[in-house]
Amino acid sequence: MASEALFINNRITLAGWELTEQFVLAGGPGGQNVNKVSTAVQLFFNISGSPSLSERVKENAIKLAGRRASKEGVLMIEANRFRSQERNREDARERLKELILAAAAPPPPPRKKTKPTKGSVERRLKEKSGRSEVKKMRGRPAGD
Repeated sequence: MASEALFINNRITLAGWELTEQFVLAGGPGGQNVNKVSTAVQLFFNISGSPSLSERVKENAIKLAGRRASKEGVLMIEANRFRSQERNREDARERLKELILAAAAPPPPPRKKTKPTKGSVERRLKEKSGRSEVKKMRGRPAGD
């Protein structure tokens, strides 16, 4: 079932044909409506086959998806928080958007290696020798 395009950010927009939605029966509260109407939504998105995403974003998205992604790279998001089909549909699309935004985030800057200051090294060694003295005092007294 094709749907409207999903706008992620200025650079990423997922076309409607890339998203597949399936409606299934949901459990939980809702009375007889739950037994009669398919309100839960399963949103499928082929991450690895998407032309809208760069390779880096695809790899990050598959890592972030974890068990929700199949071996072939198809992501399934199941939304059944709400009683209405439309709100569950919006919820699933919003969760997909958050996942892709997290995957598209720039990597953190590399860590700069630093040396400890001379004063901190001296303090550490002084503390060590102090602890050593305390532990030596715990032993049996030397017999004269």
